[in-house]
Amino acid sequence: MPPQILLIEDEDRMRQVIAMQISDLDLVIHEAEDGEKAIDIFDNQTIHLVITDLKLPRVSGMEILAHVKEKDPDIPVIVITAYGSIENAVKAIRKGAYDYVTKPFKEEPLRESVKKALKISRLAHEVRHLRQEIEDKFTFKNIVGNSPKICEVLELAGSVSHTDSSVLITGESGTGKELLSRATHMNSPRSSGPFSTVNCAAIPSSLLEAELFGYEKGAFTGAHKQQKGKFEMASGGTLFLDEIGDMEPDTQAKFLRILETQQFERLGGSKTITADVRIIAATNKDLWKMVREKTFREDLYYRINVFPIHIPPLRERKEDIHRLSRHFINEFSKAFGKKPPALSDKGLKKLLSYPWKGNIRELKNVLERAMILCTTDQITQDHLILNPYQKNTLDTLPMDDLIPVMIGDGLEALEHRCITYAMEKANSNVSKAARILGISRATLRYRLEKMEKNSAS
Repeated sequence: MPPQILLIEDEDRMRQVIAMQISDLDLVIHEAEDGEKAIDIFDNQTIHLVITDLKLPRVSGMEILAHVKEKDPDIPVIVITAYGSIENAVKAIRKGAYDYVTKPFKEEPLRESVKKALKISRLAHEVRHLRQEIEDKFTFKNIVGNSPKICEVLELAGSVSHTDSSVLITGESGTGKELLSRATHMNSPRSSGPFSTVNCAAIPSSLLEAELFGYEKGAFTGAHKQQKGKFEMASGGTLFLDEIGDMEPDTQAKFLRILETQQFERLGGSKTITADVRIIAATNKDLWKMVREKTFREDLYYRINVFPIHIPPLRERKEDIHRLSRHFINEFSKAFGKKPPALSDKGLKKLLSYPWKGNIRELKNVLERAMILCTTDQITQDHLILNPYQKNTLDTLPMDDLIPVMIGDGLEALEHRCITYAMEKANSNVSKAARILGISRATLRYRLEKMEKNSAS
């Protein structure tokens, strides 16, 4: 639909001239001869640009300008004034008018002003729409799941989002650490500021310092111009450090100093720069283990670990798989322009029995493939192509599944069942059974003898 213009001029002849001069542009013109009628049109139509005379009966052009800016500050207003009243036009500019033209005016300046104002109106609308999309996407409501573990994560993130405290998000790859960090930023007082990201694992250590702090022209070979760093660009907002466990020790030391002072110098520069930045870091590594191994600075660990949040792997919250699956199916249906298919019971069972070492990212990929393959109204187990090399191992089984097995009988009974199973699979061959269990032959013989003594007593 072409943009709609509200033209307000009390002189019929002048209003007709203005309309004629812009009539060949692709737009719809609404005309009003006084301020009251103009406000009625503005309040009941989708207006993209207002052209108004300042001197009007009943309601003045200045009052119309104020009404438009109160309702929607992004709508540009062009004011018309007599040649000897430019002072009033300047006042209008100070109150938010986009431009002014004087009577009598030439055709070309008016047309250029209208075209530029419409371009600004369109860009403002696009920015507003994109921002709304981002805000809708990166909210806590968009983090799907109602399991107790993910509810605890959301509660923690919601609590810390209203502060400036540093946050450390831990969890395996694909669990949604960046999504949670963006949601924390979008729900914080810094939401209107930038959200800048640095992947410490993707950038060579020799370049990470320049990426974080920026550099001056000539600081090193290839530095042909001044470049701001991510820390500086994130001022007033949030800096997200993904995979911070991969940051080299020398860069850790420099980063720690900057975190404590919020001041730094660009590479090759001497000017001290101050930046107001909130830090959210993420890692899939055990940072405390790295601290003990002297590969991660202990003082930096405590500086970023003010408020820790751990996102559990998908295999530990399998009750969320159905909801996540429906969410991704609906998402891909919109993208592919097709009706969302149902997920069959056998298909869901197949998803629930899979270990999901790639977590939510892997689930999303599997369902995207399924949506491409599915040509009916139901996704079956045949559409769900899983990694055949992934198997449920002890470390991938949730403790919530293991503990009930041990309740009543205890660990000794579980050990007895494992050894009995291995011996049956190995046809009583102790060496083979030991390999199945991942223990030495001597250890298995000791445990077998212990089992015999217990059963005899």
